[in-house]
Amino acid sequence: MDSDAVVDALRHSPLLGVFLTLLAYRIAIAVNRRFHGHPLSNTVLVGALLVIAAMLAFDIGWEDYRHGAGMLQMLLGPATVALAVPLYNAFAKLKRAALALSVTLVAGGLTGIVSGALLAQYFGLPKTLVLSLMPRSVTTPIAMGIAERIGGIPDLSTAFVIVTGVLGAVAVKPLMRLAGTRDDRVAGFATGIAAHGIGTARVVLMSETAGAFAGLAMGLNGLFTAIVIPFLLGWIGRG
Repeated sequence: MDSDAVVDALRHSPLLGVFLTLLAYRIAIAVNRRFHGHPLSNTVLVGALLVIAAMLAFDIGWEDYRHGAGMLQMLLGPATVALAVPLYNAFAKLKRAALALSVTLVAGGLTGIVSGALLAQYFGLPKTLVLSLMPRSVTTPIAMGIAERIGGIPDLSTAFVIVTGVLGAVAVKPLMRLAGTRDDRVAGFATGIAAHGIGTARVVLMSETAGAFAGLAMGLNGLFTAIVIPFLLGWIGRG
């Protein structure tokens, strides 16, 4: 078997996506530690860039990569459920702030949905892109389900979700400094609403309290968005 055949076989192997993702993430962790957790050295951001670079360099198609990496996607569910641990530990704090959190959820959730749609329409993007962009602030499985139901493109929604999460994870600390607050509850809940799982993974490193509030916000915003987007579209359609 010649070298071209070997490369072609590897390119179409279902294990390629898993290997490439894990290798990129391991390198991203090393980079993040090297730069002492700097926001721009976010592991998801660095890992994604490394995967993209490898796909371009070795001419790996999206479907070939997804064929293997899809196995890792199945772990999103258990990883999300695991966030219940810090959530349980901080239950008393969450209960005391129930009213403030509810108001924040509605305001933040609506802002995430409407701002993306309005910007997309302002720049004249096709309707399918607008619909794909609307669920960008919820975790990937929920965003894909919403996009499919309302006529968007699930894979495109996934891309928007990842970009949104990475930006939120990178911006959370600078924005907290700009706002002049160090309250982990504020950082966690705001990040969970705006940047779903990727942002939650970032603030978990700040403190268990921030992780608990982020996990709660991510779950509630997923439910809120799944209910509100079809309602909004139905209301707009009747209007």
